[in-house]
Amino acid sequence: MSASVTLGVMSIAEALAPAPPAGGYTLVIFVDGALALGAAAASALGDAAGLIPRAAEAASFKGKIGSALDILAPAGLAAQRLLVLGTAPDKEGEKVDYLRLGGLTVAKLGKAKLARILFDFASAPEDAAAAASDFALGLRLRGYKFDQFKTKKARKDDSENGGPVDLKIAGADGAAIAGIQGLADGVDLARTLVNLPPNLLYPESFADKAKELEKLGVEVEILDVPAMEALGMRALLGVGQGSKRPSRVVIMRWNGGSKDAKPVAFIGKGVCFDSGGVSLKPGAGMEDMKGDMAGAACVTGLMHALASRKAAVNAIGAIGLVENMPDGAAQRPGDIVAAMSGTTIEIINTDAEGRLVLADVLWHVQDAYKPAFMIDLATLTGAILVALGQEYAGLFSNNDELAQRLTEAGTKSGEKVWRMPLGPAYDKLIDSKFADIKNTGGRHAGSITAAQFLQRFVNDTPWAHLDIAGTGMAAATGDLNQSWGSGWGVRLLDRLVKDYYEKPE
Repeated sequence: MSASVTLGVMSIAEALAPAPPAGGYTLVIFVDGALALGAAAASALGDAAGLIPRAAEAASFKGKIGSALDILAPAGLAAQRLLVLGTAPDKEGEKVDYLRLGGLTVAKLGKAKLARILFDFASAPEDAAAAASDFALGLRLRGYKFDQFKTKKARKDDSENGGPVDLKIAGADGAAIAGIQGLADGVDLARTLVNLPPNLLYPESFADKAKELEKLGVEVEILDVPAMEALGMRALLGVGQGSKRPSRVVIMRWNGGSKDAKPVAFIGKGVCFDSGGVSLKPGAGMEDMKGDMAGAACVTGLMHALASRKAAVNAIGAIGLVENMPDGAAQRPGDIVAAMSGTTIEIINTDAEGRLVLADVLWHVQDAYKPAFMIDLATLTGAILVALGQEYAGLFSNNDELAQRLTEAGTKSGEKVWRMPLGPAYDKLIDSKFADIKNTGGRHAGSITAAQFLQRFVNDTPWAHLDIAGTGMAAATGDLNQSWGSGWGVRLLDRLVKDYYEKPE
């Protein structure tokens, strides 16, 4: 479990020390499009620098980002292997993407178990600390793997699981690298929660894992079924009543800001397994429904990240944890339930359950904590996949400033969002003949009507809804992620808090 990559910071001299007795190491250096070396790399290689232009000519290596020269047993070096990575951007005039470069470095290292990386460039970055931080984060993100359920033999035989385990970075800002560790750990936590099987991750065990954040100074309150019944959370409880696993709501509080500052609030859908209930899903692919709690995983990972770096903000993370199962006690299409707000809801489809969970948690958070804003994350609708695929999460909001800030944070973090419309005309699709509202408006505008449903439970609080059905699980693999569970949203929301809501000391 967790990241396979561990990071350390060392001096240039330490990086070039002879290989340890246990075995050799890979020396990693960088060149630009002209194959120019940084000062430290040039000094480290000495006469061995002449290997690079000869090998580059033979391999047609032009120093482009994503390309590599792999020189084994380089003469004159203690390293067993010299790995030369290009840094020239794909497009002329484009800046080096150090986050991506970190991910590519891990990919090119392959099965190496020990590497010493000279973070040293011919053209120094404008902000060296930020570049080092991004690079180190890229190393950690790409290095994550989830193999705890593979036997030792399976792990040994699976080449995809053979990644570097110990990376030492020389020539980089140690404080900058240390600063990303908590964020990377938060992403790792979110990924692992999504990857865990539903027989091990269910409402009670998920709540226990959230409780572990108390070690970082997070206040954690767990609401059990009697507590939720007392609050009137009948929409949430209705979803879980067909499962033998009792539902839970977890409230996590990080108090890093001033006492009188309103908290910022993040709410996550945590359907630990979604069978569809009585409106049963097709059997093919149902195993993926263990990931229907990716929103709750993100919120938990975010709270870990904020607490780890002692963020100067008051933050609330609230997650509704349920299983949606179809036994004899399960709710039925045609049932009417009363949400905590008093709104009555006609159940049309028991597979439109996430919005019922979020409705009660959103209402509770806005009513009890009076936050500055609320952002919910949910693998809510297949319709958002049809609209946006896996490149963007759908963004719905009642507040233009919050929506714009989320969009900007998404561009900076690489976890992109695309704003979708809301409007009174869509409310007609979820009007009910028998109750105040029904839980689905049918196929047309499915992601929008789901957001319209949620908007009924936020009052005037600035609010944004992120539909992460395309980004939170079964994620597309790339330079920064090779995991089924992506941990999507932790970096986005951490960046949002850091850029706009965190007050410096």
